[in-house]
Amino acid sequence: MPPIPLSRTSVALLLSCISLPGCTEGVAKVAEVAFTGGRIWTGPGAPISGPGAATAIAIADGQIIAVGSDQEIEPFLTPETVRIDLNGRRVVPGLMDAHTHFIDGGFELVGVALRDAATPAEFSRRIAEFAADHPGEWVLGGTWDHELWGGELPRRDWIDSLTPDTPVFVTRLDGHMSLANSVALDLAGITAETPDPPGGTIVRYADGSPTGILKDAAQSLMSGAIPDRTEAELDRALQAAAQHAVSRGVTMIADMGTWDGLETYRRARAKNALPVRVYSVVPLATRERLVSYVATHGRGDERLFWGGLKGFVDGSLGSTTAWFYDPYADEPETAGLMVTDTAELRSAILAADRDGFHLIVHAIGDLANDWLLDVYAEARAAHGDRDRRFRIEHAQHLSRSAISRFGPEGVIASMQPYHAIDDGRWAGKRIGPERLKTTYAFRDLLAAEASVAFGSDWTVAPLDPILGIYAAVTRRTIDGANPGGWVPEQKISVEQALTACTSAVAHTSYLEDRLGTLEPGNYADLVVLSDDIFTIDPREIERVKVELTMVAGEVVFERN
Repeated sequence: MPPIPLSRTSVALLLSCISLPGCTEGVAKVAEVAFTGGRIWTGPGAPISGPGAATAIAIADGQIIAVGSDQEIEPFLTPETVRIDLNGRRVVPGLMDAHTHFIDGGFELVGVALRDAATPAEFSRRIAEFAADHPGEWVLGGTWDHELWGGELPRRDWIDSLTPDTPVFVTRLDGHMSLANSVALDLAGITAETPDPPGGTIVRYADGSPTGILKDAAQSLMSGAIPDRTEAELDRALQAAAQHAVSRGVTMIADMGTWDGLETYRRARAKNALPVRVYSVVPLATRERLVSYVATHGRGDERLFWGGLKGFVDGSLGSTTAWFYDPYADEPETAGLMVTDTAELRSAILAADRDGFHLIVHAIGDLANDWLLDVYAEARAAHGDRDRRFRIEHAQHLSRSAISRFGPEGVIASMQPYHAIDDGRWAGKRIGPERLKTTYAFRDLLAAEASVAFGSDWTVAPLDPILGIYAAVTRRTIDGANPGGWVPEQKISVEQALTACTSAVAHTSYLEDRLGTLEPGNYADLVVLSDDIFTIDPREIERVKVELTMVAGEVVFERN
């Protein structure tokens, strides 16, 4: 008889403790659901196979009540327990994403698709077709990558004749520069006379008029012209993003978002319509608003919570705005830029730390990372010891001294492994061979006992932890040019990569006591995989599918 599909099973019993071995007061000891006959990886250091490896897991009231062999969980089962035969499939803790732009991702799912546009003609054609199909709407999003067609930046003259009445503002995949057409530039009042804002660049033609490319802070010049999203639009984008996430095995995300995003999550939570756990992070510049918000609303619960502040030191490698000590090899007139004035950013970090908030700050270039590590050290000295869990988002290009600091100083390297196999196609021309040695330095950071947590940076990269694990383990660039791995000495093991997508992310969010491992007392957040990620050829990891995703004992995705 085939296993009963969990998605069709009502699991609503509220069970009390009964007299069974190991029963503790207040903990349900009769399983509502049990997975048996599988290969269950419970967390870091647990046996992967052979003697001592778990094959079964029992769940009640949204929590794990037992893990072990099929025989060991038998005392927790009754005739009413829904039993699912795994048929040898691998189960891992729910996969987590430490860094997303989640609601933007939902909008991208229904917006213009430019991520794989490989020629200027294809780029322009897709924008024109989307504009024609959506009359009266702005064309937004896109996540284009000019490196796919050799590195030439797009210009408004590519699309102006195709979009004579439609405003276009499409963003590069890293979010650090965008292209506006003439209609959008006119609506925003951006002309040849508009000065570059601090921390940003307006790319110009020889006559000084804008090409349409706005880098980093210059993108904000467009914000007043773009209409605000409605609540209904935000709600639809969230649901699209959430369903996409759970289909990839994602059970928790951290959203580097906005206040509108936080309120969107709260609306969904109030309706019990939030299938993933969400850490909603708001801009560092809004610290005072967060002080008041927390005083009124607290910090949420284990399904939706807040209290993190996101700031920026520099830009991105792809936009040549990441902040380095030395100039770019291919643009020697620049060494990048500081997106935020360093005096203002230092003051904001110290104030947020004083207020007890979680600091989550973007730094990509080697100078940016060293600067941020110094400011974090200053905050610790100024405000005394406590469990801060400072995060550096991306930590992409590090000095040797920085690598040795993360672990001892308790700073989390929040990294995105897919970027390595994407940037690896062209990063060498930007920064040269010597700086590449400590680029996406996963192995060196772990060897230095740093906490490394993985995310996707969706929409910059795909929301898919399996692809992230593949990237970290193989470092095979997406163009096929590095079959043995790009900077292969920084490869890590499957277990290390999986840890960085599970318990390490739970740790970044102060939830390691309830999430990230499959242990009794933890929430039943888990994923069933189509193949055994530990035993297949690492080159095949990217083809592994998620069969089932469970959050707090509820099936939120089931393939087929």
